[in-house]
Formats: sequence, C-alpha cells, structure tokens
Amino acid sequence: MLAAVVSEFGGPERVELAEVPVPRPAAGQLRVKVTAAGLNPVDGAVVAGVFGGAGQQLGLGWDVSGEIDEVGAGVTGWSTGDRVVGLHYGQVKPLGTHAQYVVLDATAVASAPTAVDAVTAAGLPLAGLTAARAVDLLGLAPGSSVLITGAAGVVGGLAVQLAVRAGLAVTALAGAEDEEFVRSLGATGFVPRGEAVTGPVDGVLDAAVLGGAALGAVRDGGVYVGLIPNHAPAAERGVRVVEQEVAADGAHLARLVALVDAGALTLRVADAFPLGEAAKAHARLGKSGVRGRIILTA
Repeated sequence: MLAAVVSEFGGPERVELAEVPVPRPAAGQLRVKVTAAGLNPVDGAVVAGVFGGAGQQLGLGWDVSGEIDEVGAGVTGWSTGDRVVGLHYGQVKPLGTHAQYVVLDATAVASAPTAVDAVTAAGLPLAGLTAARAVDLLGLAPGSSVLITGAAGVVGGLAVQLAVRAGLAVTALAGAEDEEFVRSLGATGFVPRGEAVTGPVDGVLDAAVLGGAALGAVRDGGVYVGLIPNHAPAAERGVRVVEQEVAADGAHLARLVALVDAGALTLRVADAFPLGEAAKAHARLGKSGVRGRIILTA
C-alpha cells in the first residue's frame, strides 16, 4: 500500500510516498481502510525533525476517518464495515494515518458522525480531543470568564464552542478579520490579534501559545491551560498553570461525535488533497491564513 513518510528532515519537499506492507491488527486492535485523514501542525513538526527519529522512515498522520476492514483478536463491539473516526497517537512512528490502511487500538476509535461526510469528520479527532481536554482542565464553574487565544484556528474554534457549551463567558483572541466568525461560535468578547491582552479573566486557554502575554490576563489565583507540553510560562500570583496532553480516547471521541451529530459542534475544512499530493498539502499547511483543517483523501 501507499503511505506518506519522511526519511530526511526538512520542509514539505521531504514528504514522499512509499510502498509499505499493509499492516495487520494485533489483539485488541482494528485495521481501518482510510477514507480521509487530517493534516495537523504536529505533522509538519515531525517532518522538520522536532521530535527526533533521524535515520528512520517515519509515518505521518494522527487523525483518521474510514471503515474497519479487519478486527483483531479479543475485540468486541466492532465489526468489519463499521465507519469510524480515530486517533493514532505518537510523534515518532513507522506508519501514520496518511496511508491507505492504518492499525489502531480498538479503544482509540468511535463511530463516525452521520451529520457530516468522512472528509469533514477526519478533522475531528486530534483537534477535538485537544480542545475538550483543555476546556476540562480549566476546571471553571459556569459563568466564569475565559480568554481563548488562537480562537479562529481549528483547536481554538472548537475550544470556543465547548467552553460556551460549558457555560463559560468566552473572550476570543484572533485576527480582526475573524471577529464575525468567532462571535458566531458563541464568543461574547473579542480581542484583535496584536493588541494588548487585557483582563482580568478567570482563566486562559492558550491555543496560540502566547505564553506570558496570555498569563498576564489571568486574575490572581486563576488558571492558565497550555496546549503544548513544556511550553507553558512559569506560574505566578497563585495562577494554576497546567499543560494538556492529548490521549487516544475513543469514549471521549464518541461524546464529541454526538455533539457534531446534534449540530452543537461545527467542523471546518480548509482544503482537501489526494494522498499522492501529500507534499503539496504540507506546503499549504505552512502558509499563513489557513482556516480549517487540511485533509488528505486516500
């Protein structure tokens, strides 16, 4: 089968297609025939060598939408032909979801949403689980105030929707051109990107990785949630600083799918490319102004 891989670190030009063996599921696993797979910033970081793995052929891709075509021993509740979405966790791995087939733990998948197509659904797993985990880590009571940076991005936009659903009063930080969009998601306050971040707010969900600039908007004793491990600013003024790390959690993903099907969670696709144009898709990812997830179709 074909898979997008990187053997030498660099830019999008290092992404190549390779012929690799079709994987077989072990006990507790499923094999999914890939319909579509999301392209995330972490994939670009893998290509650039941020996570190491020099001298290896590394697979790319975390998100998948597709159809189960083989069930491993001991797996119950899933059958061949079931449509699923799932998360294939791991920065350094020999095969990712940017392939024609991928093997996942059975606990990492959920039934695919029925309200959106497979291409749109492919953008849900990593971004949705990241946003949901971050909102949970805020630990704020309904009526509390939160500033969400990078609110027009894929993760930030989902976080706005989930925070509003949790009863939080959301102020969104994004480009001025995105104000109408983030307000449509439920944000009641808005800060244009580039302007000073003001507060105080009860918490910050820092999807834009602003660090100390965002921390300064949190009231004494509030909470700051960062999305990238080891990138959070030092705690100060009694502010609780936490960093989320996503997990391949099929049960949590199923709850997000239910929100999509109920029309309570909106997904955006910026562009779609066939698997054979993976390098072109990576080049698109590296450009500014991308609004929505870039998807590869198998």
